[in-house]
Amino acid sequence: MKQEQQYLWWQSGIIYQVYPRSFQDSDGDGIGDLKGIIKRLDYLKWLGVTAVWVSPIYPSPMADYGYDISDYCGIHPLFGTMEDFDALLQEVHKRDMKLILDLVPNHTSNEHPWFLESRSSRDNPKRDWYIWEDPAEHGGEPNNWLSVFGGSGWEWDEKTEQYYYHAFLKEQPDLNWRNPEVQQAMFDVMRFWLDKGVDGFRVDVMWHMIKDKKLRDNPPNPDYQQHESTYNQLIPAFSTDQPEVHDIVAMMRSVMDEYDERVMIGEIYLPIHRLVSYYGQDNSGAHLPFNFMLITLDWNALTLSSHIDEYEGALPKGGWPNWVIGNHDKPRITSRVGYSQAKIAGMLLLTLRGTPTLYYGDELGMRDVPIPPEEVQDPQGLNMPDKDLSRDPARTPMQWDNSANAGFTDGKPWLRLPTNFRRVNVEVQKEDQYSMLTFYHRLIHLRQQEAALNIGDYEPVLTKAPLLAFVRKTEEKQLLVILNLSHKPCTFRPQGQRYKGTVVLATDPEREESTVEGNITLYGDEGILVALD
Repeated sequence: MKQEQQYLWWQSGIIYQVYPRSFQDSDGDGIGDLKGIIKRLDYLKWLGVTAVWVSPIYPSPMADYGYDISDYCGIHPLFGTMEDFDALLQEVHKRDMKLILDLVPNHTSNEHPWFLESRSSRDNPKRDWYIWEDPAEHGGEPNNWLSVFGGSGWEWDEKTEQYYYHAFLKEQPDLNWRNPEVQQAMFDVMRFWLDKGVDGFRVDVMWHMIKDKKLRDNPPNPDYQQHESTYNQLIPAFSTDQPEVHDIVAMMRSVMDEYDERVMIGEIYLPIHRLVSYYGQDNSGAHLPFNFMLITLDWNALTLSSHIDEYEGALPKGGWPNWVIGNHDKPRITSRVGYSQAKIAGMLLLTLRGTPTLYYGDELGMRDVPIPPEEVQDPQGLNMPDKDLSRDPARTPMQWDNSANAGFTDGKPWLRLPTNFRRVNVEVQKEDQYSMLTFYHRLIHLRQQEAALNIGDYEPVLTKAPLLAFVRKTEEKQLLVILNLSHKPCTFRPQGQRYKGTVVLATDPEREESTVEGNITLYGDEGILVALD
């Protein structure tokens, strides 16, 4: 079929996020590493994944678990060596898969040589590589900007008597992306990894990279609620998503375009109309500005269907969609919507038009693991202990089998495992035809076989809540997706259209191979995929 030739690997494929600390430990220290990832690549190949995105593995003091980088062109000894990385890249490519690295260009560690120089004196050549400001006119911080991790975004430096800005921890000073030297240094970092053969980057907090030049105060958020992070007290109107950021993204994209078929994914939490601007003019920005709609919206058929249609309508010509239901910063999908709806979420993710990104363990139905206060390690949780915002529960070790520590490590795991890991793991679920893993495996492989599912068009189907329905189609084939987002039985009554076909995949396998026509009944928490006649 000629149509498929024009689609790139990142459009027709499936991305899988590995949080390296938690995937597989190879040396018994209780922390996952690169050799561990290599050991599990055959599992990812079996699952049907086509690209592996690995969260940061660079040298770091680990104040924010690797998102505070002290050397952009090295490997943290916890994870292994550069030789281990080269082996990982080779093994991924040997299996006809792609490797995507996390790039963290907004901020460095305060132990990065660049910052140590910048901090050394006001007249150091690298002073302007970071955002340094004098106190406000009447003393105190230059403005009211807050840190995502709690407290002020400004830190006083006694030695040089200025403040520096940090959108996250004080150990993570923000780079000054208005400085051309900073731009070139980061482009050189990108080329270092692209020259090695890395297939792309997921760019951390892309919308944070440029700040308002006048440093204007952020306005108060009238909708703030006490249980939320203190960061939400203000609307980050001037500290994020500035117009000039698109120039930076376009420059980063031009570096990517020096190489064949590399992908740039942007982490961006913004409303749809602002999110799609990150595709850039004539699609010269991020290939995939991350769409977190399924993570942030209420799990409600009306809400989701209207936003899916809005997103489809807002995409620029030639802009490729993408979908995510979980990541290392948010509660796991199973904990958010419940186990019975987790299959529905997986089915939605893998049948919508666009590139899906899976988070490790979601294919098992892994849940957030309660971490006792004395074991909390995440700075977001430690800095706002009364808000219960730790991200540790969604970062626990992958559950491989029913041996000690779920086959993750021979040592003491860095975070505890759930009490039910002996029955919720890869080994057990692989043998169970009704398990979450078997369902994901079958759905992924069907998606990869059916052009209608991986590159076909999307057509909304008007139906009543709590059902969500749409058609995926090519000229040769049409597939109807019907999902019940509630626990109660429902009837799909299409308006002005009569659908007839065969169920090719369902959350309950017993439903498969049956024919449906006209009004279609669904159990609570049921989803079906119908090949239309």
